[in-house]
Amino acid sequence: MTTSALTTSFVVASLTVGSMLTVAHTQVRDFKPVTEETLRNPSPADWINWRRTGDGWGYSPLNQITRANVGQLQLVWSWAMQPGADEATPLVYNGVMYLPSPSGIQAVDAATGDFIWEFKRAGVARRNLAIFGEHIFAGTTDAHLIAVNARTGRLVWDQTVADKQLGYQYTSGPIIVKGMVVAGMTGCDRYKDDVCFISAHDAQTGKERWRTATVARPGEPGGNTWGELPLTLRAGADTWIPGSYDPASNLIFWGTAQAKPWASAQRGTDGASLYTNSTLALNADTGKMVWYFQHIPAETHDLDEVFERVLVDSGDRQSVFSMGKAGILWELDRKTGRFLNAFDLGYQNVLNIDSNSGQVKYRPEVIPKLNVRVEYCPGPGGFKNLFAMSYHPETRAFYIPVKLSCATSVFAPMTSPEWARGGTGPSKRTSLPHPASPNDLGEFVAMDSRTGKILWRHRNPLPYDTAALTTAGGVAFIGDMDRYFSAFDTATGQLLWQTRTPTPPDGFPITYAVGGRQYLAVPTGPGWFVGYTHLQDVRPAFHKVEGGPAVLVFALPTSSGRL
Repeated sequence: MTTSALTTSFVVASLTVGSMLTVAHTQVRDFKPVTEETLRNPSPADWINWRRTGDGWGYSPLNQITRANVGQLQLVWSWAMQPGADEATPLVYNGVMYLPSPSGIQAVDAATGDFIWEFKRAGVARRNLAIFGEHIFAGTTDAHLIAVNARTGRLVWDQTVADKQLGYQYTSGPIIVKGMVVAGMTGCDRYKDDVCFISAHDAQTGKERWRTATVARPGEPGGNTWGELPLTLRAGADTWIPGSYDPASNLIFWGTAQAKPWASAQRGTDGASLYTNSTLALNADTGKMVWYFQHIPAETHDLDEVFERVLVDSGDRQSVFSMGKAGILWELDRKTGRFLNAFDLGYQNVLNIDSNSGQVKYRPEVIPKLNVRVEYCPGPGGFKNLFAMSYHPETRAFYIPVKLSCATSVFAPMTSPEWARGGTGPSKRTSLPHPASPNDLGEFVAMDSRTGKILWRHRNPLPYDTAALTTAGGVAFIGDMDRYFSAFDTATGQLLWQTRTPTPPDGFPITYAVGGRQYLAVPTGPGWFVGYTHLQDVRPAFHKVEGGPAVLVFALPTSSGRL
């Protein structure tokens, strides 16, 4: 184990509350508290925000691994994580890797994979953790936020944020903004006299500082966009992917999901249903909504726009970019929310977009009617989903994992039990191959952020199942459902290196450095259930590899030849 990260070995097992347990083999030595300045300007060696930096780029300035030597990468260590669906993002700070899993949080030596400590708690939100001060923060599937000591793994506080009996839960972790833990709630498809929200909490105590609703209530601004629906029937606008933060404007940017049930005919209104399928800009101090932009009003195909918000400056132009399931790259002015651009990948057939205003209109022939079969593209899961794109500042391009599909669907009326409970609505959705790519189900795309021009594309037999990662070494990394983890030249799209993993790459790859050596970490695991449902429809002979989640770590050989 690396002496820079760990103390002398010892064993502690301490029961905290209920099913919570901390097991420590060692503890982190010489831990330096993480400050706001550290989060805003992280060391190139660390990965301490969900997408490394608060602007959501998913890019690393490390350049030891390059397009010239990436073919020499070798596995240097691996770690089996606790069972369960994962989609994890490792967090690395000062030589220690922190891993979220549905069973808890683990800390391991980032250079060797040696165990440090484990905090066991059922239902930890799987996608990401946050770090600030001396604490690691996570959400949970019973709608709590928790703080754990980063040195020892001991529970610091546990804050109930919402009532899990109403369906509320976290499926992603928080971000940190100005000493606050900011998290987006999900599980908002249930009917109740309450709505989905984003909330901020004191990092030292968990006490709530502010809460901003993502659904306009009756009588509030935007409330009439739900028609005559009472508050109880205003569902959706979940915020299940972490947001981004711009310290210059003091704005937090967050995406919201679609209204529920999915089809407007099931909801009983064809109104815009604010603030679903929107980008929200919130004042970081108060949570006040400074502006919003609704990408797809009255969305009716389960094509949400909830995913990562990426903040990019180009001269005096300060933009927030996003791409939802329809495969449209949106560019908005960060300060005002003014529409700037919408670049369509060219595969969807449900929307017409006004290039001047950004306003969309549904093509009448694809609007679902109850109990009537309708075909449209994209299919379930969309072209772009939770696996984040990456922005590369040298090429000024986005690197985007795309799933190519269409669907045939029948949306049925809500039954009496469903009207009582809520939900996504009864439907029968079947995936179809996309006519533009009947044989290949995946595509890795490089798109120019200024013009929307496709710089290169790489078709793949099976869909991609990880976020994209780009580096200053000129390499873009991505993993697919056929267990391949691949490296591409960011400039040309040339395949440079590929390895096959025991279970599919699954989640958010990262890169970091310890002791001057660059490492590449990729989570693997059971895979994305929506992706497998799609495969069952279009590739029924495909065999899913079963297995639990793990993290695999690669590096270049050292001068001595050792791994």
